[in-house]
Amino acid sequence: MRKLRARWSDLAEGIDAATPADRDRAVDALRTFAILGVVLGHWLVTALTTTDGGLSNTSPLAHMTWLAPVSWVFQTLAVFFLVGGHVAARGYASARERGDSYRTWVGQRLGRLFRPVAAVLTLWTVVAGGMLIGGVELNTVQTLVKLVLSPLWFLLVFAALTAATPLVSRLHPLWPLAVVAGVDLWRFGLEGPEWVGWVNVAAGWLVPYTLGAAWSRGAFARRGPALLLLAAGAVATAALILWGGYPASMVGVPGAAVSNLNPPTLAAAAFGLAQCGLALLVRGPLARAMRRPAAWAKVALVNLSAMTIFLWHQTAMMAVTALGLLVPADLPGLHTVPGSMAWIAARLLWLPVFAAALSICWAAFRTYEQVSCRPKPGPTTAPTAAPATATAAVPRPRTATTARKITHV
Repeated sequence: MRKLRARWSDLAEGIDAATPADRDRAVDALRTFAILGVVLGHWLVTALTTTDGGLSNTSPLAHMTWLAPVSWVFQTLAVFFLVGGHVAARGYASARERGDSYRTWVGQRLGRLFRPVAAVLTLWTVVAGGMLIGGVELNTVQTLVKLVLSPLWFLLVFAALTAATPLVSRLHPLWPLAVVAGVDLWRFGLEGPEWVGWVNVAAGWLVPYTLGAAWSRGAFARRGPALLLLAAGAVATAALILWGGYPASMVGVPGAAVSNLNPPTLAAAAFGLAQCGLALLVRGPLARAMRRPAAWAKVALVNLSAMTIFLWHQTAMMAVTALGLLVPADLPGLHTVPGSMAWIAARLLWLPVFAAALSICWAAFRTYEQVSCRPKPGPTTAPTAAPATATAAVPRPRTATTARKITHV
């Protein structure tokens, strides 16, 4: 144990020393918390119960509506889009200063998103085909595949907004917010067609994305605007839930007539404003916390595999659930109906098991995300050469490699 702590200390010190001095570590911390919030949220509110037709998807939010505030904690996608807009706008500005073309910049940005997606789709195409051939009920296959594919909509929207950064980076957030309000008025107030709600898939997430772009231009250098975002977003969200008829849950609930997330509603956009305001307010404390090498190393390492963690966390949960079916009786918190506090207590005990399964997926598939971080040898650079700062700070080869990757996250 002592040797393990010493190795971790060496790794953390090396990553800290190799990190560029001008890197905003608070941005990485916000992105890490956003991804982990989504992962934990899915693990807590997604339940696969056994039925005569196989496995079906339900949620404790459908059985215990008073748990809706839990979704306010773990629905952190707005923060991810905030950080994404900030990083993309800043990165595009830097690319233009270097003379890089738009094609080069967007290719690098999107390449890291879609390589790990291809791995997930390939594996699940094979798995789904194998289950159908093996006689698994169609309902079970559909349930599992839907859980795997459902998070991908977020990546498609994120990729589209990233590609459109030159066009939308200077757009005022009030414009997409007005579109969201207009669409909801048409859907709910004027009984317009349901399909018009899908306009909000782009407009709803464009709100935090453009806030992030404004952040990159220094719009939130003072605390006042962030405080206004938090207060206005919180008041608007409360009013829309209490008097506007919007659901209290900020995630989709199976069987619910209206979802705040699918597609995003005005309530979800307002809630996102409050989240973004809070995220901008905690930048200072986060930056101070990230000065500690041990804390920064954890955040940096998660960021190296953020997409791998996001894409495979549902697979990890489903793998544990499937293996649990080998036990003759339904396992509490895994296969049972999520309708009591006992289920919640049991599900909390399963979280470390899900995390262990996710670590196996991470070990197997992380290379698809990190391949772009490997330095390419140039005409005067040996293939194994490391930057001088990383090599000097971290003498161990594996640590040096990790440290080099941190600078590319």
